[in-house]
Amino acid sequence: MRKDSIRNIAIIAHVDHGKTTLVDGLLKQSGTFKKHQNIEDRIMDSMDLEKERGITITAKNTAVFYNDIKINILDTPGHADFGGEVERSLNLVDGALLLVDASEGPLPQTRFVLKKALNKDLPIILVINKIDRTDARIGEVLDEVYDLFIDLGASENQIEFPVIYTDAKKGIGKSKLDDNVDNLTLLFKTIINTIPGPEVNDDHTPQFLITSLDYDSYVGQIAVGRLNNGVLDMNKSYTLCKKKENIKNQKFSALYTFQGLKKILIDKVDSGDIIAFAGIENISIGDTISDNESPIPLPRIKVDEPTVSMLFYVNDSPFSGMDGKFLTTRHLSERLNKEILSNVSLQVINTEKPNIFEVRGRGELQMAILIETMRREGYEFMVSKPQVITKTENRKKVEPMEKVFLDIPEEKVGIITEKLSERKGKMTNLQNHGTGRVNLEFSIPSRGLIGFRSQFMTDTQGAGIMNKLFDGFGEWFGPIPQRNSGALVSDRKGKATTYASLGMADRGELFIKVGTEVYEGMIIGERNREGDLNVNITKEKKLTNMRASGSDNTVPLRLEKQMSLDQCIEFIAEDELVEITPEFIRLRKMELNQTKRALLKKKEKYSGKIVLK
Repeated sequence: MRKDSIRNIAIIAHVDHGKTTLVDGLLKQSGTFKKHQNIEDRIMDSMDLEKERGITITAKNTAVFYNDIKINILDTPGHADFGGEVERSLNLVDGALLLVDASEGPLPQTRFVLKKALNKDLPIILVINKIDRTDARIGEVLDEVYDLFIDLGASENQIEFPVIYTDAKKGIGKSKLDDNVDNLTLLFKTIINTIPGPEVNDDHTPQFLITSLDYDSYVGQIAVGRLNNGVLDMNKSYTLCKKKENIKNQKFSALYTFQGLKKILIDKVDSGDIIAFAGIENISIGDTISDNESPIPLPRIKVDEPTVSMLFYVNDSPFSGMDGKFLTTRHLSERLNKEILSNVSLQVINTEKPNIFEVRGRGELQMAILIETMRREGYEFMVSKPQVITKTENRKKVEPMEKVFLDIPEEKVGIITEKLSERKGKMTNLQNHGTGRVNLEFSIPSRGLIGFRSQFMTDTQGAGIMNKLFDGFGEWFGPIPQRNSGALVSDRKGKATTYASLGMADRGELFIKVGTEVYEGMIIGERNREGDLNVNITKEKKLTNMRASGSDNTVPLRLEKQMSLDQCIEFIAEDELVEITPEFIRLRKMELNQTKRALLKKKEKYSGKIVLK
């Protein structure tokens, strides 16, 4: 039977199209907050990293009430790297809001999530947001959305979607652009009329699929998901259905339902609602809670396989342990294994060496978020250059492919096309709207994009926009040239001096300030030609009692290039590592000793491959 008292919806949108701002508007206008309550913007982006980067990383849910109907809203990430979050979210809902910018239209990451929603046959409501933009092109954007639906093979019923025009910041939504409204009532009504209530049965055997995990210091691990059938009661025992076994006689210590951003304690929950529980240990995403006597597990969550891997090393640099709290093999192993409990799209594989772990994920951004989160928690470790995960199909080696969507100034088309062609990219589409900007579409191996973003921003002088989308697997393309330049490597321990830094001006660009502590094998800059150069960055000026006119004039020192974590990961070559500590991000060679590095280079020359540490 359908439950008309509940609606479960997801919000699909590209990064920065106003998804989290729209949820703020729905929360405020549904009476979730009191009138005098002080509310910050983008309430749902609760992680520090989400606020800093302006993107949604983890799928979160909230609940609002409209005319006594409970609407559970899931805020899904708009980036393909967090596809594991998306796939889990869509298991919980019966429909989706597709939010697009009135100027930019549907962008690549929208396509990724929308495809998943259409495959699950979810009804869609189109919301065209930011209608107050001066460069809004609402009619064209609507046509682009119809084209996207047709391109993704949507059914006739799915293409006949309602359209609502919104300005999420002002909290207004209307069906016609010239309507005079000052609230989001129309959006609430459209959700209730278009999205069906969940198809459930309270009398059926209980079936609760765990789709995400939370942690509370008071009650411990909390499981969140949707109760697909039956009723859960605080006073009864249930079976935990894991991948390989069923564990009986499990009892809850707490049952929660959602209201606004809060969890509300209750004694009994009915089917169809998104709920949470605590008190059962060793739970994993994909497990089912079912009847104690005759359990019926639900199908486990399937996520797309990882395409990128990185090696995580225990930090063994000369400066290790100076500012990190957690730095041993045990610390690193426990933290990575804890991560895979709540992040289904990550895999952690032990290597032959106990101090090195292989972490597999969906993209560089997902890896960078994990690394940055661990850094802020006080972990100290090192990571290698990302590598793509290849596989064999029909006795042929295949590798992951990406579709790259570029929006660049017209005069930069030549240089960008040349750079992507060198990386085995193939142009599949070019559109010139006559506005001075050109849209390009390329098909390229994922390997070709590793380290490309920073080069792209330099070549377009910061005026280019790049989006990418996983596009299946293609036959191995052979070697792809990566970084053209070498590195400036410190040849001894000490402090960087002004005198030595001045001498580097014609050698390349420095990454460190004067006074920075360095060690042998640490990368201090990018060389302006091929091949690494070992330099003495600690050299002092020899003092004599002789002076020459003008020799002590102030010489301006060029500013160092400040590298973010993402840029460091993109920059390093296969024989280099990024050293991560809570206070510093350093670049270094895998082998710190320059004599040993020279020997390894000789071996590599004759064997034809890089010798890893």
